[in-house]
Amino acid sequence: MTSSGTNAKGTPAGSPSPGSGSSGSAPWAAAWELLLPAASAPARARGRTLQEALRESVRSGRLAPGTRLPASRELAADLGVSRGLVTEAYEQLTAEGYLRSGRGAGTWVGDAVRAARPGVRDLAPRAADARADFVPGTPDLSLFPRAAWAAAQRGVLAELPHHALGYPDPRGLPRLRTALAELLSRRRGVVADPERIVVVSGVAQAMTLLGFVLHARGVRDVGVEDPGSPEHASLYASAGVGTVPLPLDEEGLATGPLEASGVRAVTTTPAHQFPLGIAYSARRRAELLDWARSVDGLVIEDDYDGDFRYDRAPVGALQGLDPEHVAYTGSVSKSLAPGLRLGWLLVPASLAEEAVERKRTMDLGNPVVDQALLARFIERGDYDRQLRRCQRAYRERRDTLVSALEEHFPGTEVSGIAAGLHVIAALPERYGPRDHFLERATAAGVAVRPLAHYGETVDDGVRLVLGYAHLSPARIRDGVRLMADATAHE
Repeated sequence: MTSSGTNAKGTPAGSPSPGSGSSGSAPWAAAWELLLPAASAPARARGRTLQEALRESVRSGRLAPGTRLPASRELAADLGVSRGLVTEAYEQLTAEGYLRSGRGAGTWVGDAVRAARPGVRDLAPRAADARADFVPGTPDLSLFPRAAWAAAQRGVLAELPHHALGYPDPRGLPRLRTALAELLSRRRGVVADPERIVVVSGVAQAMTLLGFVLHARGVRDVGVEDPGSPEHASLYASAGVGTVPLPLDEEGLATGPLEASGVRAVTTTPAHQFPLGIAYSARRRAELLDWARSVDGLVIEDDYDGDFRYDRAPVGALQGLDPEHVAYTGSVSKSLAPGLRLGWLLVPASLAEEAVERKRTMDLGNPVVDQALLARFIERGDYDRQLRRCQRAYRERRDTLVSALEEHFPGTEVSGIAAGLHVIAALPERYGPRDHFLERATAAGVAVRPLAHYGETVDDGVRLVLGYAHLSPARIRDGVRLMADATAHE
């Protein structure tokens, strides 16, 4: 054998010849290069490197089931390693099922491994592949305060004691719950006891968590707004709880159908109803709380964009009027970024212990460093500055959208309060029917959703839910013009 580990024919010396009783030399030769790094690996890592190289060869299919491997002595000589190291690798992989061997019969690739390593898929939601995308729900991620966030992260890592990196309180770090209590009390008017705040992975986890708590108490159905967020039904379903669609009127959730439904829990968006864009009236808020008290029920308040009001101060949270009958939830998904997966849930005292226990069994609490980072970000005023920055940008974009609709779709009625990240636009009758309009818009590369996508609607007119926060003013103007050119009345 030569020092390079090849024989006179130029092939690996340990490769079985066609007449050796193996399945042929090609499979082994094809995998040979994967074992070469083992020879140059540091002495302490050489055995581990050889074992992993052999596993990879079998997993990837380069060593097919039934392939006979070289004798340990031959492979050790070719690789320039000890025979004991190869023998140990063979024994280990035989124990794991990658290889099989028999007394006097050699070592073979086993048939336990069936599939090659799968490709890595990315299942994250993607923006529509469109020339203009008005699908609502996404903030402008370019506004994320990278410099301030990085500075907060450096500060947290420098000051966080070692013991704080252990398993956290499942409710969340006391520091963050205290910061959130002050923030939410000041900005949203909630009754925020830090002991009843649970830090969650966004509103989605808050809804699921409440679903499990309600289910354990015998609740099998929760009322939801119709039209409303399509996600609510699927989140509750994951906890074994059904949903009952309930209609709205111009003041908010209609109390008559609510009372007739028999439910004792209902999910609402009273500060800025999604998708209609209305704010519940003072009278309707009072009626909703009267209902909750009369049935000893629960109102779940999803305050998804309550900080974004452009014509006046935001209406305070419903929870502030009756914290024992309202569970309040929100997140940083619209103000910072949904990818941070940070939110909060304020629960009535009667549900607090069960909610905390359910959170503990779900995930043992949110990541400590991320919680400390958000706490510092709030404490130093960075979060308030970020909200002001977003408010200025989104107000300008809403005004741009309204002006562009007036220019290109004269007679359009924009409804809902001046708030949030979307508007409802009811186009004049001449642009109908709705399905024809949507087909032409889609064909022109405009992604847009009708109000009917979110539940029951009263007519077949062209009523659109237009998101604008993620678009620059120039993109908004171009998108509306493109939609107008594609759907011009014939």
